[in-house]
Amino acid sequence: MDDSLYGSRDKRGQWTPNKRPSREPLFVWPAQPRKFLVWMFGFPGYLWPWNTVLIAISVVAWIYLTPSLEAMREFDIGWVAGILLRNAALAVLIYGGLHMLLYIQRRQDTNFKYNSKWPDTDNSIFLFGSQTAENVFWTMCSGVPVWTAYEVITWWMYANGYILQLDIQQHPVYFIGLLLIAPAWLKLQFYLVHRLIHMGPLYHIIHRVHHNNVNPGPWSGLSMHTFEHIIYFSGVLFYFVVPSHPMNVMFCLMIQALIPALGHLGFDKLVTEGDKHLDADGYYHYLHHRYFEVNYGDTLIPFDEWFGTSHDGSAEADEAMYRRMKAKNYKRGGSRA
Repeated sequence: MDDSLYGSRDKRGQWTPNKRPSREPLFVWPAQPRKFLVWMFGFPGYLWPWNTVLIAISVVAWIYLTPSLEAMREFDIGWVAGILLRNAALAVLIYGGLHMLLYIQRRQDTNFKYNSKWPDTDNSIFLFGSQTAENVFWTMCSGVPVWTAYEVITWWMYANGYILQLDIQQHPVYFIGLLLIAPAWLKLQFYLVHRLIHMGPLYHIIHRVHHNNVNPGPWSGLSMHTFEHIIYFSGVLFYFVVPSHPMNVMFCLMIQALIPALGHLGFDKLVTEGDKHLDADGYYHYLHHRYFEVNYGDTLIPFDEWFGTSHDGSAEADEAMYRRMKAKNYKRGGSRA
């Protein structure tokens, strides 16, 4: 599949898609009901394919790979270890599987790869000198345990009545509504905590670990300092105060745990067969890793457009970014030059 039909690569090896990131038809005025419905139910769109896949994974995990709430009323090493192993297996399957296909087997070479370079294997900025090794370390030794800790505590609270559990049969519309708003809630939560950890000392102490990945790959998605993992997975706390079903929580956790693999894929599209492909839609966040001070959020809720930090990869966006950075530096007492 020829990526030059969908974008262009400059002399520095940076591939830019012809289709630039733009806000979804949610926060637009005047309203665009037809576009909204196509986006909500079309392919690709809000539900299809990725959120539907995550809902399916959540259903399987809750029904077949999670103990009953009765069994989780008391903390026990057995069921806690079982959830930890399940989450570790999911991480290896999703993150490791994508890494295997794209970065080890290199099934599509650099087609649709934003940066033509491959991850560093001899760079002292990374643990063990290897970008992938550091990414795997932080994901498996910090990300998966923190994810599991939030999940274990949540199930224990459900089991002991500290969280009000929703009856799906009595409130099916409410249950579905909670499922539908979960991705949007997590986009909001992500933007808020992301802006927080880009501030001064928090960036240098915590978020810098993640931003070592200027040229991210799948394993970069959850490669974070442990304190960032604690903040990042806090989105599940929403369900501590809102009546919900454990399936709502499972879906929330699966989004936060697994979707970063796509957001940091490093490729714009996954080529499946011939000219068939799946959009990864990671360019907006890739630009954040490339430029640091743009695209703190997502196109679903256009905070970056509202606050002037959006970048779509165009030359005009470059100029706006440099003007903003110069003005920011000047206000802090820096030089205009």
